[in-house]
Amino acid sequence: MTTELSADALSGLLERARQDYQALVGRGLSLDLTRGKPAPEQLDLSEDLLSLPGGRHTSADGTDVRNYGGLQGLLELREIFAEVLQVPAGQLLAAGNSSLELMHDCLVHALLSVLPGAESRWVEQERIAFLCPVPGYDRHFALCERFGIEMIPVPMTAEGPDMDLVERLVAEDPAVKGIWCVPKYSNPSGACYSEESVARLAAMRAAAPDFRIFWDNAYAAHHLTDEPVEIADLLAACADAGHADRAFVFGSTSKITAAGAGVAFFGSSPSNVQWLLANNAKRSIGPDKVNQLRHVLFLRDADGVRAHMERQRAVLQPKFETVARILQAELGGTGLARWTDPKGGYFVSLEVPDGCAREVVGRAAEAGIVLTPAGATHPYGDDPRDATIRIAPSYPGLAELEQAIEGLTVCVRLVGYEQRAR
Repeated sequence: MTTELSADALSGLLERARQDYQALVGRGLSLDLTRGKPAPEQLDLSEDLLSLPGGRHTSADGTDVRNYGGLQGLLELREIFAEVLQVPAGQLLAAGNSSLELMHDCLVHALLSVLPGAESRWVEQERIAFLCPVPGYDRHFALCERFGIEMIPVPMTAEGPDMDLVERLVAEDPAVKGIWCVPKYSNPSGACYSEESVARLAAMRAAAPDFRIFWDNAYAAHHLTDEPVEIADLLAACADAGHADRAFVFGSTSKITAAGAGVAFFGSSPSNVQWLLANNAKRSIGPDKVNQLRHVLFLRDADGVRAHMERQRAVLQPKFETVARILQAELGGTGLARWTDPKGGYFVSLEVPDGCAREVVGRAAEAGIVLTPAGATHPYGDDPRDATIRIAPSYPGLAELEQAIEGLTVCVRLVGYEQRAR
């Protein structure tokens, strides 16, 4: 990443960066790039949800959605998302508003009840570990930390996790019970899993008979280009490889319709689905089927989802283009940064020189630009290189986003040139 500079050239660049930073601080900004929330304009695209289901209160099979029951969720909604999530409708559950809740519950149930193929409850075993591709999603790591599950970092590549390392760790250690995966437009790098990576995940030998892939397909429909990326069908690949129970597929409409009032999905083998249903029956008499019917009437079918996501893209794409343009203009050729150019999803991953990420985030905060904490992309909040910064462009308006990214580049130049001058 480094670019050779003479002492005089470095001194000049550092002085300019210091001046730019002082000017930035003097602007008194108050900007927030911490989380990948949909912008109000995106939420407005689903405004019609609020008037639905109108006077209707029955599902396609005549079920009164106002009443108890229907733990698996409305079939017509599951049929819409079966294609999106690559799960047969009969093996898909439609639940509450958050896929994070489903991931949480799957961990709790695995700890407290016996998974299909397991020899005992996880809570009875001396050590439980998960593989965590990095950089990755901080909420996955928070779940593991919450339940005392050991996290083993695995480097991400452009085609998914380092599969040589994954295969070795899973085959050697029976305490490794799972791996977190965001397979399409991964958080935060935007990487998409290749067919080879999916095939190897499905077929690899696991020392733990109850090993599970937590397949968080959060951005399954969230494209930013005219050529949507397609990924291989993990659930089918696992079944073909003789490991039908290996995959837990998660998804939701959180960034499709209303983030606070969406629908979450769980897909897996029939035995895993029955395991989750049996456990969920102890905590709920049924999901919010009124909201599920609302989504059926609003989205209509898989084509309706695609058309809606094109409207979402029209709001998001200019923001990602703005980030790329400013990063290139201000940091291109400096040797101080690399960044991803995702084809979908919600994030851009910015890599700064080793040992600089925390200081960049700190300097930005002092200038009124709040970023996701450095280290959040790694287990226990510890990025060993202190190099990765997650950029979330979705929520701010374009003008605010421009100010925030321009300010961020000032901080990168300041910290980077200061490090070189030491």
